[in-house]
Amino acid sequence: MALETDKLGKRGLFRKVFWAFGLGLGILFLLNLFFPSLDFSMEDRVGVIRIEGVIVDAQATISELKRFAENPYVKAIVLRIDSPGGGVVPSQEIHDAVQRVRSKHNKAVITSMGTVAASGGYYIAVATDRIMANSGTLTGSIGVIMEMANVEELLKKIGVEGIVIKSGRYKDVGSPLRKMSDEERALLQSVMDDVHQQFIEAVAEGRGLDLAVVQALADGRIFTGRQAKAAKLVDELGDLDDAIQLAADVAGIEGEPKVIEPRRRFSIRELIESRLLVLFPKLDFYSGVGLKYLMAF
Repeated sequence: MALETDKLGKRGLFRKVFWAFGLGLGILFLLNLFFPSLDFSMEDRVGVIRIEGVIVDAQATISELKRFAENPYVKAIVLRIDSPGGGVVPSQEIHDAVQRVRSKHNKAVITSMGTVAASGGYYIAVATDRIMANSGTLTGSIGVIMEMANVEELLKKIGVEGIVIKSGRYKDVGSPLRKMSDEERALLQSVMDDVHQQFIEAVAEGRGLDLAVVQALADGRIFTGRQAKAAKLVDELGDLDDAIQLAADVAGIEGEPKVIEPRRRFSIRELIESRLLVLFPKLDFYSGVGLKYLMAF
């Protein structure tokens, strides 16, 4: 009888341990699901944020920057940029968010350039403390592009007439249904020139260069990483590991730096939009006028 009681007691203990273990795994799973960036480690580390593909939205990157900025154990941040650029506004929003991290939270932000970090990708990079590129990185492309099509003759051939009802003379500027007038072209060029000047000013401020120097380089040309270093558009040559070590050194982290990356939830929409825009950068998902800091080839 005592033996049976002992066996029952062991089985009960085993069940309790089993259920406690299962409950613990369940809690960890739920924490990972709903709080993917939760980190219980108390070591100093370098945060790595990746900006890849065409830049169509800034919110995910800005949220990651904010989380790392507010994490007391993330002492420095590395932006790994592998992007030909993208929309003007999202590029500017990420640029401004990087500046807030540096000024408000006093954390170093280092850029590591991948295969390409051009146009809007470079616009973001100039907001960081230091820029590191590979020798063969394609960068630069300091400029703005606006593309639209005129399908008026095509519509005539297939017997379709485009009709526009508008409230102002410039409301349909850039319409694909008719030829653009010289006055409209001048209007769009003035907008383009202003946005281009904003890019030039951001580069001059971020890189500590004279406006005239940047102006001479801001004709849309691209540079290799080595050429960009000679032109003072980047600081050093090196890969991602080198940039991480540089960030650790700047932040005063001794020894091998621990690296943390945010885990993004998988988004089919973001994947499709980004990859399609890389393959077909001249295609837009909406009609009308659109300004882009984009290396368009």
